[in-house]
Amino acid sequence: MRSRAAETGSRCAEACRPMSAAADAIIETDIPARLDRLPWSGFHTLVVAALGITWILDGLEVTLAGSVSGALAESPVLHLSDADIGLAASFYLGGAVLGALFFGWLTDRLGRKRLFSITLGLYLVATALSACAWDFWSFVLLRALTGAGIGGEYAAINSAIQELVPARFRGRTDLIVNGSFWLGAGLGAGGAVLLLAPGRLPPDLGWRLAFGLGSGLGLIILVLRRWVPESPRWLVTKGRVAEAEAITAAIEVLSGGAAPGQSRTLRLHRRDRAVGPLDLLRTLLRSYPRVALLGLVLMASQAFFYNAIFFTYPLVLGRFYGVASDRIGLYILPFALGNFAGPLLLGRFFDTIGRRPMIAGTYAVSGGLLLGLAWLFVDGTLEATGQTIGWCVIFFFASAAASAAYLTIGESFPLEVRALAIALFYALGTGIGGIAGPALFGRLIGTGDRSAIGWGYGFAALLMLLAAGVELWLGIAAEGRSLEDIARPLASADAEAPETIGRGLEIARKSKSSAPV
Repeated sequence: MRSRAAETGSRCAEACRPMSAAADAIIETDIPARLDRLPWSGFHTLVVAALGITWILDGLEVTLAGSVSGALAESPVLHLSDADIGLAASFYLGGAVLGALFFGWLTDRLGRKRLFSITLGLYLVATALSACAWDFWSFVLLRALTGAGIGGEYAAINSAIQELVPARFRGRTDLIVNGSFWLGAGLGAGGAVLLLAPGRLPPDLGWRLAFGLGSGLGLIILVLRRWVPESPRWLVTKGRVAEAEAITAAIEVLSGGAAPGQSRTLRLHRRDRAVGPLDLLRTLLRSYPRVALLGLVLMASQAFFYNAIFFTYPLVLGRFYGVASDRIGLYILPFALGNFAGPLLLGRFFDTIGRRPMIAGTYAVSGGLLLGLAWLFVDGTLEATGQTIGWCVIFFFASAAASAAYLTIGESFPLEVRALAIALFYALGTGIGGIAGPALFGRLIGTGDRSAIGWGYGFAALLMLLAAGVELWLGIAAEGRSLEDIARPLASADAEAPETIGRGLEIARKSKSSAPV
């Protein structure tokens, strides 16, 4: 890609030329518009494959932790209780929260690409060492470090994918990438079935080898990421316009040439000062308070819904349905399939029907169905197979809803604080809903009382219904719109005040009428 820099130097000089009196302070560029006009190509597929692996790895880790829970309890070294397993899940999520915040801050300062190798490397080392845990505290510490690597990936990867994918494909791409979590879940479940089969391996070896699956997969992706460039949008905000132009020109070549059409010019002040947490806080409170509330509600509700149920589902299968630990993976596989099918089949409607109706609808359907399943569980009507079928149906919709929460955060805030905003809302949502959920449900399951667990399911369902209402109130129509149109960069030199998105129907209707599909 860099070899194109010399050819495109004159174009860069024109597209990114200094302006009049403030000659050395303002940059003018059409790069975002050019990226958004491109057709889907092999380059975009490479970006999705190399970066989207994050969710596969996370799904692998979460599923392994659940699928091997029985083996961890039976381990002659660890001897973990139900409460210990729930606490280990919370440590993993706690590490993910801290990792997201720290690496998210670095991503906005140092760039998307530079953080890819760092966060993936941390994950590879920590998950490999998890297989060597010798007691409870070593296990939970290593799980926390594994989570830190995954949490850091979320901020860098979501930012890069949204900034590199054309606007009209952004919704479906983001949903499918986030939904690929469940490909990892299926891989983890299948690996657990093979490695934990009775008599195949010593009782304290199978779960250790299972944690090695992620390291092997991550090493392959580490090579693929060498071919993914830095975000040209991010480079422009740092004044590195020649690099941004060269990368954009190369992407256009890989996509069959520059797409025809009129380019919208973006005017930016050159910023020497790094953007930090105070800039994000100021942005949230002054320009985007309503969408900040929306993002918090969407993230917290789906985090509690997902983590509380999925982390502890293997415990429910074992305690209430008598499913042996080596058979739990067989029940996770169809569960994972339903979760991936949701974003895959529903994703395109988030770009056509629209964000608000699809996000509100998937949240509401998920909550309503969970209320019904909670009643059946308390009544003792279902067997293990029926319970699993119920989860498959519910999470077909819930998976699309959860993925849409990440989509909303990523496209709703200015480029300079995008990664940190993703990290902050991931941290708040996970801290409020994700960490508390597994610990709470681990204790509820430990009581052996179906009614107590049913109340927990009911609370999770009500959170999803509440989120659906907030989306109808504050959601916007971002489908088909440029990221810079949804949230103008902090360095924008345009005279208009930043658009406060999330004002409800008025902005959504105006956006809908002008957004390309």
